[in-house]
Amino acid sequence: MPIPSDPFLLLSFLNTKLRDCYTSLDALCDDLQADRAALEKKMAAIGYTYLPALNQFR
Repeated sequence: MPIPSDPFLLLSFLNTKLRDCYTSLDALCDDLQADRAALEKKMAAIGYTYLPALNQFR
Protein backbone atom coordinates (compact mmCIF):
# COMPACT_ATOMS: atom_id res chain seq x y z
CA MET A 1 0.00 0.00 0.00
CA PRO A 2 1.43 3.39 -0.94
CA ILE A 3 1.87 6.02 1.75
CA PRO A 4 -1.06 8.48 1.58
CA SER A 5 -0.27 12.05 0.59
CA ASP A 6 -3.26 13.66 2.35
CA PRO A 7 -1.97 14.64 5.81
CA PHE A 8 -5.03 13.40 7.71
CA LEU A 9 -5.07 10.06 5.88
CA LEU A 10 -1.33 9.89 6.49
CA LEU A 11 -1.88 10.43 10.22
CA SER A 12 -4.32 7.54 10.38
CA PHE A 13 -2.07 5.35 8.25
CA LEU A 14 1.02 6.04 10.37
CA ASN A 15 -0.67 5.53 13.72
CA THR A 16 -2.30 2.31 12.54
CA LYS A 17 0.99 0.95 11.19
CA LEU A 18 2.84 2.02 14.33
CA ARG A 19 0.25 0.35 16.52
CA ASP A 20 -0.06 -2.88 14.53
CA CYS A 21 3.26 -3.47 12.78
CA TYR A 22 6.20 -1.40 14.01
CA THR A 23 7.95 -0.78 17.30
CA SER A 24 9.17 2.68 16.29
CA LEU A 25 8.95 5.36 13.62
CA ASP A 26 12.48 4.47 12.55
CA ALA A 27 11.44 0.85 11.95
CA LEU A 28 8.44 1.99 9.89
CA CYS A 29 10.57 4.37 7.82
CA ASP A 30 13.25 1.74 7.23
CA ASP A 31 10.73 -0.85 6.10
CA LEU A 32 8.67 1.49 3.91
CA GLN A 33 11.72 3.40 2.65
CA ALA A 34 10.16 6.65 3.86
CA ASP A 35 11.89 9.90 4.78
CA ARG A 36 11.34 10.32 8.53
CA ALA A 37 12.03 14.06 8.50
CA ALA A 38 9.51 14.59 5.68
CA LEU A 39 6.85 12.57 7.52
CA GLU A 40 7.43 14.47 10.76
CA LYS A 41 7.30 17.80 8.92
CA LYS A 42 4.02 16.86 7.25
CA MET A 43 2.52 15.82 10.59
CA ALA A 44 3.82 18.98 12.31
CA ALA A 45 2.01 21.03 9.66
CA ILE A 46 -1.30 19.69 11.01
CA GLY A 47 -0.26 19.94 14.67
CA TYR A 48 1.00 16.42 15.40
CA THR A 49 4.36 15.23 16.68
CA TYR A 50 5.77 11.74 17.12
CA LEU A 51 5.89 10.59 20.74
CA PRO A 52 8.36 7.67 21.04
CA ALA A 53 7.06 6.62 24.47
CA LEU A 54 3.60 6.10 22.96
CA ASN A 55 4.85 5.11 19.50
CA GLN A 56 2.29 7.35 17.84
CA PHE A 57 1.65 10.82 16.53
CA ARG A 58 -0.38 13.03 18.86
